[in-house]
Amino acid sequence: MALPRGVALLLLCLLPAAPSPPPFPGPGSEPTRSSSVLLDPVSGKPWIAHTWDPAAIAAANLTEGIQETGWAVLEVVTNAKHNDSFQAYAAGLAEAAVTDQLIYMQWMNTMMGYCGPFKYQTDYCQKLKSYIEANLAWMEQQIETQGDNPYWHQVRLVLLQLKGLEDGYNGQVAFPTGKFSISPFGFLLFQMGGDLEDLEAAFNKSQKPHVLGSGSCSALIKLLPGNTDLLVSHDTWNNYRAMLRILKKYTLPFRMSEGSTTTIPGHTQAFSSYPGSIYSGDDFYILSSGLVALETTIGNSNSALWKYIQPEGSVMEWLRNIVANRLAQNGMQWALVFQKFNSGTYNNQWMIVDYKAFAPGKPGVQNGVLTVLEQIPGMTIADDKSELLYQQGYWASYNLPYFRQIFNASGLPQLVQKYGDWFTYDKNPRAEIFRRNQTLVQDMDSMIRLMRYNNFPKDPLSQCQRCDPPQNGENAISARSDLNPANGTYPFGALRQRPHGGTDMKVTSFKMAQRYSFVATSGPTWDDLPPFQWSTSPYNDMLHMGQPDLWKFSPIQVHWG
Repeated sequence: MALPRGVALLLLCLLPAAPSPPPFPGPGSEPTRSSSVLLDPVSGKPWIAHTWDPAAIAAANLTEGIQETGWAVLEVVTNAKHNDSFQAYAAGLAEAAVTDQLIYMQWMNTMMGYCGPFKYQTDYCQKLKSYIEANLAWMEQQIETQGDNPYWHQVRLVLLQLKGLEDGYNGQVAFPTGKFSISPFGFLLFQMGGDLEDLEAAFNKSQKPHVLGSGSCSALIKLLPGNTDLLVSHDTWNNYRAMLRILKKYTLPFRMSEGSTTTIPGHTQAFSSYPGSIYSGDDFYILSSGLVALETTIGNSNSALWKYIQPEGSVMEWLRNIVANRLAQNGMQWALVFQKFNSGTYNNQWMIVDYKAFAPGKPGVQNGVLTVLEQIPGMTIADDKSELLYQQGYWASYNLPYFRQIFNASGLPQLVQKYGDWFTYDKNPRAEIFRRNQTLVQDMDSMIRLMRYNNFPKDPLSQCQRCDPPQNGENAISARSDLNPANGTYPFGALRQRPHGGTDMKVTSFKMAQRYSFVATSGPTWDDLPPFQWSTSPYNDMLHMGQPDLWKFSPIQVHWG
């Protein structure tokens, strides 16, 4: 759905650091778009060609398929013959050149008016702006004084890539020299989606009350019988307005540091993502290091912990995530990198699967296969959980912390006392469904079936004791909260009707991960339920530019190159 040009320009006055709409005839009109970033041989300035050139500093190719499969597919490649700074900035430029149409629609759907001109003076937006500016200034200081450190070298490259994305979209193509600025309310907001959820709570953003118990993702790591394979799968749970999706593969052969000749372990990454985002956000990554990294959000319900959210000494979660993906060679290394400079925002349970440590068909426990990390403000805990994975045959994740110290500190015991088993680690509906249904997983097809599972009208484990009606669409592996009755009675916000649920499914295997391949399904589950359709839903007036009307897509296997 494309807005008329005049209407689009009128709406853009609401945007912070407003991106202007690119000239485009509408989604799906260009099935393939390519770009390359080259240097003018006379002026030495970068310019963008609308073709794929493997000799360029960076090249990008977008295959549009959102109306047909629910996904666009993007590949970005940079040239190791150029220095890291050129590569990083050019990667952002190349991506912006082929995704500008989708970026515009995603901004309109999800970020329009967030701390825009009419809200900028609110107390929350002032606090947020001050926090972001102070945090960026502190990171710039670390980069200046520790630029040769691999950690801060990668932080700088991430910010350069983001700068290139924003500059490319705005048509301001020029390699930054010396210091460069990142707009606090520009495309940085796309990256901070998860961090903003906790910053809103910490800064008392009363205009948007927190939805108590709101889930964000399901994950399952499953050993097949005889340890013949290890399947790793993830469902994103999100607001339906964010269902404009891109599957991405980045090949960025950066060095460990400015003076190093060693390429980073995670130079190639395949992941599910969104327009305007240079990381996954879901999160689900297949890495050249042999790692697969994924998470589900555990949040924080203890307001006393918000004191640990400080702009100095912190790196936002989205950025720490990227740096860990690039630098780590195994699960514990990933955890050690990620734990540095804990921002206390976007608090998740991370699972790092190391396929290098897994031998298909080998009996007995293989240590190092699974590392689990949990973060809340002021605290992170990580441990090798391979033995438990092999004992149980699976590891499931469903927005509740496993480590008792994290569970207790995050305020969950108080919620258990008030609302019962729903907030417990062992008796939550998804915990019980995973425990029961994981025994049915024998192959890839049955794994996909489980990760798309929602039969809440008939499944006794989907019941809510204090709800009327008792069967609830939230209580499933892939939620469909839009199907809960609007006039029902619910003990807390996560169980009510809302435009929220499982919005995708991704799964990979030992062999598929070696090729950065995975199976992906876009949109809310429809296996045992009616498919979601904007025009017949209670949310048909919600802005959803570029999205299909009917979400009834089958799984696709992602192949690259």
